[in-house]
Order: sequence, then C-alpha cells, then structure tokens
Amino acid sequence: MTDVPFTAIDHVQLAMPAGGEVTARHFYVDVLRMVELPKPPALAPRGGWWFQSDTVQVHLGVEKDFRPAKKAHPAFRCRNDVTYFAHLRHAGIDVNEADDIPEVPRCHIHDPFGNRIELIGA
Repeated sequence: MTDVPFTAIDHVQLAMPAGGEVTARHFYVDVLRMVELPKPPALAPRGGWWFQSDTVQVHLGVEKDFRPAKKAHPAFRCRNDVTYFAHLRHAGIDVNEADDIPEVPRCHIHDPFGNRIELIGA
C-alpha cells in the first residue's frame, strides 16, 4: 500500500478531574519536563491543559465523571532513559520498570490522576 494515511500522532488526549490544572502543570512541566502550550481561546473555557516535548503533545481534558486510564496508555520514547528514569524516582514518581520485552528499556508511571504512561528508551 503506497497511500499511507497516517504519518505521525499529532497528540494524545488524557482525562483529568475538574480543578486539576495546577497539579497537572506541576507534573507535566516540573516533573516530566514538558513545555506548557497555550490552548486556543475557543477551547480554554473547557479547562484542561496542553503540554509538549519535541513533537510529542499531551492534551489533558476535564471529564465530569473522571476515571483514570489504568490499562490504555500513551507510550513515549525518551532519550537517556536511565538518567530520566532516575530523575523521575528522585522526584518521587513510582517507576515500574518492565523487562518482558528483551533489550527494550521501558517503564510505566502514572500521572497524578492515575493515568498510565509508558516510557521507552530511544
């Protein structure tokens, strides 16, 4: 098939409870070291937050009856995984390393709302 319809993921949307913006900003900016993006003015009244690291974007949207994603998750490739995983531990994040895929350094963490995130060494 030469007409590949998709070339990249534009962003990943995760949910958060109402009023969690300050907590989200601390985790995604201060801990994960992402950059805060301004939401378009038409979307800002909905609440939530947008973050970016290189070409990876995470959008957090407010859900009235919020429940965290425990199984479904985004998986991000990260540079210097050993150093980054150590940084997360130092920040108090529970880093659950997985060794079930040989020679693929990876771990699972959870954001402050309980959403699962996988990190894979580049």
